[in-house]
Amino acid sequence: MNIDLRSDTVTIPSKEMLNVMFSAKVGDDVYGEDPTVKELEEKLATMFGMEKAMFFPSGTMANQTAIKLHTNPGDQVICDKYSHVFNYEGGGGAFNSGVSFKLINGKRGMFNSSQLLDSINPVEFYHSPLTSLVTIENTTNKGGGACWNLKDIQDIKQVCKNNNLGLHLDGARIWNALIEKRQNPLEYGKIFDTVSVCLSKGLGCPIGSVLIGKDEIMKNSLRIRKVLGGAMRQVGYLASAAIYALDNNLDRLKEDHKRAKELGDELTDKSFVKRVEKVETNIVVFEIDNKIDKQTIINSFNEYGVLFDWYSMGAKKIRLVTHINYTEKNHIYLLDFIKNLKI
Repeated sequence: MNIDLRSDTVTIPSKEMLNVMFSAKVGDDVYGEDPTVKELEEKLATMFGMEKAMFFPSGTMANQTAIKLHTNPGDQVICDKYSHVFNYEGGGGAFNSGVSFKLINGKRGMFNSSQLLDSINPVEFYHSPLTSLVTIENTTNKGGGACWNLKDIQDIKQVCKNNNLGLHLDGARIWNALIEKRQNPLEYGKIFDTVSVCLSKGLGCPIGSVLIGKDEIMKNSLRIRKVLGGAMRQVGYLASAAIYALDNNLDRLKEDHKRAKELGDELTDKSFVKRVEKVETNIVVFEIDNKIDKQTIINSFNEYGVLFDWYSMGAKKIRLVTHINYTEKNHIYLLDFIKNLKI
């Protein structure tokens, strides 16, 4: 049996999703003539109660566009030290927008309003970069799928408002947070200036993210997407997959969360595990005991057909990510394997 838990991006579209894709009505989206793209963008703008949405080929491009919209070259962006925009977007903030980052030492990728306030550079102190944007990530990837408390986000918004700062949400796994916390996306639309949402992770689409925001901040988004190489033609085939996923695959994220928590519980008592991060959604991050060689763990899992992320979390950490193609049969097999694994 082969089980791939490296990421929730390894999924393959279902037959039902493919049928919808092949029957999609399409047009040239560069001319703004693809009806299915328009339908998707309107659907998400309405869902979050915001004015404009734009389809992107990747979450990185959507985030990079948001940074460009909010900043000028030389500005500074505040985020947690674990943030995707800082760690996993190829230095795009510096390359595309000429910005630097001030990193907050938060907890599991999350920080509070007091930490934010302490990180803002005084406007009159011209020796320092001008702080112009705050970004948060929900759920936090490197934080092990942790979910923000909505009250903490609201407090951060107030600090941003008092200091004339933009606020962007990297919502690569916002769907997991919404389902786990039973939150309404409209609440996020009231707080953030821009929100990026990913469609190719838990929702099981082959590609795509959408940047959502207010008209004023989004007015140059089309031009920036073009400059970054993100203009697409008959992309309604892909947008239709996203519409299908939003209508059919949201509630089932509970299954991914349940299985991830059960994996975390099984790993907790293993002698080769030093610590398992609290599991809230579909990500399990565990730290290997200092006496155990990481390659030994990798080999043991690989021999039984199990793949995981052994490189992006840190030297002694491993990440497992449950997803739509990780079945109950896979789950029973893996739980049994972990239970009987001796190293």
